Amino acid sequence: MGDLNVREAVDTDSIKKFTHALLEDIRALEVLINRGMIESDITRVGAEQELCMLDQYWRPAPIVMDVLAELNDPLFTTELARFNIEFNMDPLIFTGDCLSQMEKDLKRLLKKVEKVVCKFNADIILCGIVPSIRTIDIEIDNMTPMQRYQALFSSLQRMRGGPFEYHIQGTDELVFKQDFPSFEFCNTSFQIHYQVKPDDFIDAYNFSKLITAPVLAAATNSPLLFGKRLWKETRIALFQQAIDTRNLSHHLRRGRGRVSFSDQWIRDSIMEIFQDDVSRFRLLLYTDKYEDSLKMLNAGKIPDLTALKVFNGTIYRWNRACYGIFEGVPHLRIENRVLPAGPTVVDEVANAAFWFGLMHGLPDEYRNLPDKIEFDHAVDNFVNAARNGLDTGFCWLGNKRIPARELILKELLPIAHEGLKKANINPKDRSRFLDIIEARVRLQKTGSRWILDSFNSLKEQGYGDETLVAITAGIVSRQKRGKPVHEWSLAKIEEAGNWINKFGRVEQMMSTDLFTVQKDDLIDLVINIMKWKKIHHIPVEGKQGELLGLITSGRIIKYYASDCLEKENMKSAGDIMITDPVTVTPEMSTIAAVSMMQKHRVDCMPVVKSGRLIGIVTEHDFLKISARLLEEIFGKVAQ
Repeated sequence: MGDLNVREAVDTDSIKKFTHALLEDIRALEVLINRGMIESDITRVGAEQELCMLDQYWRPAPIVMDVLAELNDPLFTTELARFNIEFNMDPLIFTGDCLSQMEKDLKRLLKKVEKVVCKFNADIILCGIVPSIRTIDIEIDNMTPMQRYQALFSSLQRMRGGPFEYHIQGTDELVFKQDFPSFEFCNTSFQIHYQVKPDDFIDAYNFSKLITAPVLAAATNSPLLFGKRLWKETRIALFQQAIDTRNLSHHLRRGRGRVSFSDQWIRDSIMEIFQDDVSRFRLLLYTDKYEDSLKMLNAGKIPDLTALKVFNGTIYRWNRACYGIFEGVPHLRIENRVLPAGPTVVDEVANAAFWFGLMHGLPDEYRNLPDKIEFDHAVDNFVNAARNGLDTGFCWLGNKRIPARELILKELLPIAHEGLKKANINPKDRSRFLDIIEARVRLQKTGSRWILDSFNSLKEQGYGDETLVAITAGIVSRQKRGKPVHEWSLAKIEEAGNWINKFGRVEQMMSTDLFTVQKDDLIDLVINIMKWKKIHHIPVEGKQGELLGLITSGRIIKYYASDCLEKENMKSAGDIMITDPVTVTPEMSTIAAVSMMQKHRVDCMPVVKSGRLIGIVTEHDFLKISARLLEEIFGKVAQ
């Protein structure tokens, strides 16, 4: 889809023509399969790597267009966000040293993009969700300025018919609403492809669904978002909610989202997948560049099935069936979309080796899965793996409940070993990569576990976003060393760098755990909250979160010291609040905020974005930062 001039599907005549081409492509695919024209004598594997670029302060750097221009390499391409980039790897025949070759190719391409990114005073990171990403990074201005992304967002907004809502519950809770689905900017993944023989497709695809959960459980790497501890692989929930075009009526009818694990096994043919998707989902995008696929077939040519590819590219199954052509021969493959980027190249290739080995080693007892296990169990396994990682218990064949650690170590790793052996994978590679999975699972040290353990160890040491910056910097430095994640030491607070990385902007130091009141609340309630929570300022907000005013301890004292005869009637917060408090934005520099506080002689400033209260900064916050800065300066002098 990235190479095509796709458009938003709003023009009726164009939609009709494209829909006709889409239906013709589905018929053509069926003809290709029935005539035995799909490649079946070889297995290839491939991968797509997404990554995030970071500026010198360990924050997302929106430089993709400049980087791509400098790279001038067709293997590299854009992603939705200006701070993400993707590269596609050449397919490899699944045998011999293909796994170590994949590792070499990944390192070579990462080194190439890293070299260019460094010219812009930036760096790269492999992580499902970068810990230091902020809400400001997912503003619409950070969408890559390309027509196809604009068309996609416009279509999603039109179909949604209202704001996009997010609710993810973990140790902490995320509740958010926005007018555009840019939360997807947060996600980066490592997508892998496995070519399948047409005759094996049904069993292989169903098996890929079943093993998705344990493979994901061993690979989670996205537990934090905006400093909140959510799912072990938060990407899963975030992507499903970001690209959800369903409104209330669709949910009441149990309609399936465009991002889904699916809701049933396939029983007869790959065609069931495409037929079901076309039946369920409206067009988001279309292109005028498509061929008459049936006419091409009758002429002895192989059609590209462009219309089907464009449509399939807007249906985000976690296990996606794909049609492609390589060296003039059509093939079928399964794309695994659940794996996060990182933590290191060797971890990624180990994840790939685990999945490829399972797919290639498909045992007979795992065939005919619709007769052996309810699909709902596979769905539950997947969701629970995303939530809990290796702490999950899986419902498996024979209606057994098996802990993730036991299932992977005793059941699945032996299958993967046999699969790699069957493909004649180099024995050293087979052992090296699957041993990483074994150690990671045995020690229960995934990327998500490292991030959470680092977060918990640092949260009392760091201030504001300092902990998140330290973790992000720690990931980058350890990735460069190349050791698998189960061998990593925890992040240290010193890795956050100097004060500008940690406290350069208001959003990095503001308090977000706020106690607020509304204008009709009793003054006695305000006083008691201030006393109970030992605070000196309380913002007054409206029902939609908008800032209406501010009450300070000084305002309370002034009120009770007043001889105003009408005092008994002034019982509400709105009667004594400051109606025009001095405010700052989250993007404002800390230095500018200090100057504003001095200029207006205030000791507290609410932080406001788009009229809504999102935080507060006080003199106490600046004193804390000053202490940390002095420690940093004098510590360096003492050294």
